[in-house]
Amino acid sequence: MGALAAAMLSASAAAAFPHVVRPGETLAQIAERTYGRVQMEQVLVAANALDAGAGVPIMPGLRLEIPALGHHRVTAGETWASLAERMLGAADRSDVLALANDTMPWIEPTDGQEIIIPYNLRYVVGQNDNLLTIAYRFMGKRDNAWMLHKYNHLKKNPLRRGMVILVPLTDLPLTPEGKAEAASAGALVRSEGAGRAREAQRRVDAELPQLASDVRSGRYIDAVARANRLLGYGDLARMQVATLHRHLLEAYAALDATGLAETACAAWREADPTVQLDPIDLSPKIVRACTAPSALPLSAPPPEPAPANPADAGPPR
Repeated sequence: MGALAAAMLSASAAAAFPHVVRPGETLAQIAERTYGRVQMEQVLVAANALDAGAGVPIMPGLRLEIPALGHHRVTAGETWASLAERMLGAADRSDVLALANDTMPWIEPTDGQEIIIPYNLRYVVGQNDNLLTIAYRFMGKRDNAWMLHKYNHLKKNPLRRGMVILVPLTDLPLTPEGKAEAASAGALVRSEGAGRAREAQRRVDAELPQLASDVRSGRYIDAVARANRLLGYGDLARMQVATLHRHLLEAYAALDATGLAETACAAWREADPTVQLDPIDLSPKIVRACTAPSALPLSAPPPEPAPANPADAGPPR
């Protein structure tokens, strides 16, 4: 297969878990139970280098690898390129990783964001295969052929029978039964939470526009209730936490809930240390709440005590 295939085989796959075939089971049954779709049988065939037709029984006791997505909580400083190099085997696969997470490669992930890691399906090219047919079979769109070309660094190299290429799979939702089997195998632990944080973060993103509308329209009680409910989801990205507390600050200030406004400002600045208290952009109530001693971020260093004697202060700086 050469250096190209060897490099691809060294790429780390996303989470997968084993399944031991039971008497009478078929690949189609396993696919339907695990993914809720019989069509996913072809993924099981490719992932396990099998050549079985639809509904053909397989031998009891055979150990199968069940492809699944991985999940990762982003930490400060990580980029799509650095994540792609570590998780997918090459930094230039960053565009695939970003697109898999519903964003663009030039918008970097944020601290605390949970992302999905595509499963690198190793596919052996057949006699009549080309990038269009492979893209359609496993990714649902012929238009994704360009992605396969770039992902596998094919350049001007044509596909040949027996060549191994990687197909980044992102549409691998597990049924409750599939999740239970994955959990019993430890796969969901290795994948950093099995997407629970990602689901919470997506729900928050979906409701943030309505929260902003509540604040703009003066529905402050509704805004407070919504923001606190969203914070209750937990496992949010740092900037999501900052945005929620920023809206809470504005709502509490408008309701003259001074103490709560100060607490919200402290949490806002804690989540986003780059916050600038610009009196042009912020109302006087918000500025007052944020400049109160109790509004200092929890991570802010305590103020230095004033010298007991003015002479002890030293020369002016």
